[in-house]
Amino acid sequence: MNRNKPGFLSLILSMLVLLFLALPIIIIFPLAFNEANYLAFPPSGFSLRWMEKVLSNAEWLDSLWLSFRIAFISTILAMFLSLLMAIALVRFHFAGKRIIYALILLPLIVPNIISALSLFFFFSAIDVIDNVGAIIIGHTIISLPIATIIISSTLQGIDSQLEYAAMSLGAGNFTVLRRITFPLAAPGMISAAIFSFLSSFDELLIAMFMAGNNAQTLSVRIWNNIQFELEPTIAAVSVLLIMITMVMLLTANLMTKR
Repeated sequence: MNRNKPGFLSLILSMLVLLFLALPIIIIFPLAFNEANYLAFPPSGFSLRWMEKVLSNAEWLDSLWLSFRIAFISTILAMFLSLLMAIALVRFHFAGKRIIYALILLPLIVPNIISALSLFFFFSAIDVIDNVGAIIIGHTIISLPIATIIISSTLQGIDSQLEYAAMSLGAGNFTVLRRITFPLAAPGMISAAIFSFLSSFDELLIAMFMAGNNAQTLSVRIWNNIQFELEPTIAAVSVLLIMITMVMLLTANLMTKR
C-alpha cells in the first residue's frame, strides 16, 4: 500500500495542476453562452445570441479571415526558412554554428513587447509600416525559432546513413530530400507548421505595432473591443479561437501518428 501512495499523490497533484491550467478555458465557455448583456459568472441563462452576433458581424469575420491569411503566409515563409536553417544546422559542420542557433532562438528569449518595439522602429525607419506585409514579416520572425527547433529535432532523429546510402547509389541532393528526408521528417514538419500557424494567429503585440487599426487581426479587434465594452461577444470570439486551436492541435496529433 505504501508503494502505491506516492503514485496516488502524484496523480492527485497532476489533476490539480491540470484543473488550474484548464479552469480559465472552462470558465470562458459558459460566459460565451450567457443570456445577460454583460460578462457574468455564473451565467443567468443559456443563449446563442452572442455567438450568432459574432458569426453575422462583417467586421469580426473580416478580422478572422485576415488572421487566417496572415498566419497562412507567415507559416509558409517560416517553414521554408526554418527548413533551410535546420538542414544547415543538423547536416553540416561549420564555425559559429552555436552562435547562429542562439540568434535563431533570440525571439523566444526576448519578450514580445521588445520584439514588437524593435520591429516597429526598424520598419518605421525604412517606411514599411501600417500594412499587412509588416505583420507577416513580424510573425514570420517570431515563428522561426519554434519551427527550427521542431524540425531540427526531427532531422536529428533521422539516420543520416540512409541519405548517404541513397547518394552512393546515384541519387542527387534534391532526390534525397524529396524521397527520403522529407517523408521521414513529415511528422515534425507538420507539427512545426501547426505551431507556427497558431503563434501567428493568436499574436497581438506585433500586429498592433505594425499596422494598428489599418489591419485589425482577430486578436487586435478583441483588444480594441475590451477597451470600450465587456459584453459576452468577447467570450464568444474567445471560444471560437479555442475551438480553432483545439481542432488544429488534434489534426496535427492525428497526422503525426500516421
